[in-house]
Parts: sequence; C-alpha cells; structure tokens
Amino acid sequence: MPVICVGGMIGIGKTSVAELISKELGSEVFYESVDDNPILPLFYTASPEEIQAKRYPFLLQLYFLQTRFASIKEAYKKGDNVLDRSIYEDWYFAKVNHDLGRISTLEMQVYEGLLNEMMREIDGLPYRKAPDLMVYLKASFETVLHRIGLRGRDFEQDESLVAYYRTLWSGYDDWVNEHYSASEVLVIDMNCTDVVNNPEDAARVVQQVKDALAAARTAV
Repeated sequence: MPVICVGGMIGIGKTSVAELISKELGSEVFYESVDDNPILPLFYTASPEEIQAKRYPFLLQLYFLQTRFASIKEAYKKGDNVLDRSIYEDWYFAKVNHDLGRISTLEMQVYEGLLNEMMREIDGLPYRKAPDLMVYLKASFETVLHRIGLRGRDFEQDESLVAYYRTLWSGYDDWVNEHYSASEVLVIDMNCTDVVNNPEDAARVVQQVKDALAAARTAV
C-alpha cells in the first residue's frame, strides 16, 4: 500500500498528477492547503514594506508546515495515499524566502527548530516513517510560467512575481538531488506531458509510477 509524494514548481500540475495516480491506485489525495489558505493571497500581493511589517512569508511557512505535518501523519496512518506536495518539500520554500531576505535569520532558526521536532516525531511513528516514492515534476521556466498563467489565480499573475518564480525554479533540481533523501525519486518531464488533455500522457505517467514503485520494492 504505497504512499507517494508529488512535488515540483508552483503551477506545474501537481494536483492533476496526484489525482491521476490516486484514481489509478484507488487511494486518497491529501491536497496542499491553497484555496482555504488565509495567508497565501497576502503573501503574493503584499508590498515589500508590508512584507517587512506583517512578516507574511514567515507566517505562510508556519501555516504550510502545520498543515503538511498534519497531512503526512494522516497519510502515513492510512498507508495508501498521495500527497500534493509534502512536508519534505516545505523547507526549500522557507530557504528561498530566507535567501531573499523575506524571512529573517531568527525566523528561519525558529522554523527549522519546529521542522526538526516534527521530523523526529515522523521518524518515531509506529506505522510508517517515509514515502515509497516522490514524483518530481520538472519543466522549463517558460513552461512553468505558461501553466501558472493557465491556472488563472489572480494573486499569482503579477509580473513582479516572475523573479520570485525564477529563483524557486532555478534551485529546485538542487533540492531534489542534494537535500531530498526520504525515498526514490521519479522525474516526469512536464514540457511534454499533459495528463489532463492527453490520455496517452496520462497512461504513460501511471505506468512510470507503477514501474518505479515496483523497482523500489525490489530494491528493499
């Protein structure tokens, strides 16, 4: 009964891929808290002065950390689920915002302290300690921007966000290759993959996931 994390850039298609996999495997999707997130629109639309005064990036990371911690514990307990981004990926977003000066060094220390305590609790769970597979959705920056535009969330569309998106995008491969170690990783090229409108692409992704899960079981 596998647990799969789907990761990748904003707007790249994580939810669609997660829903595709969960439907094929007969499991549940644990969605990233976006539509019901009270801080996310403020994070995207605040001026630099408001960000400094209100500390929205730090508050957003705490909110995501709490919701992702709750989701992964529940997903592990049920034992057969797909996570639309997970707690393992959360640190990367905090790091980028720290590097950009939007999260202070003290705030980052507080965040990492909370994260480390949460990861210790996850490591001590009696029923599961890690996902079986991480499906990493990768694409060119042009594809990422195109898909963010197609998604059409108003607060994601401002041209001032392009530099932030590029910074996130430019370091994602490094995070996957150098910092993620909880499970094997399956990379899906989203430049040539459309699981929503192309049934052949959807079938190919499902088969790749099944093959990767089988290989992971064999390795164990």
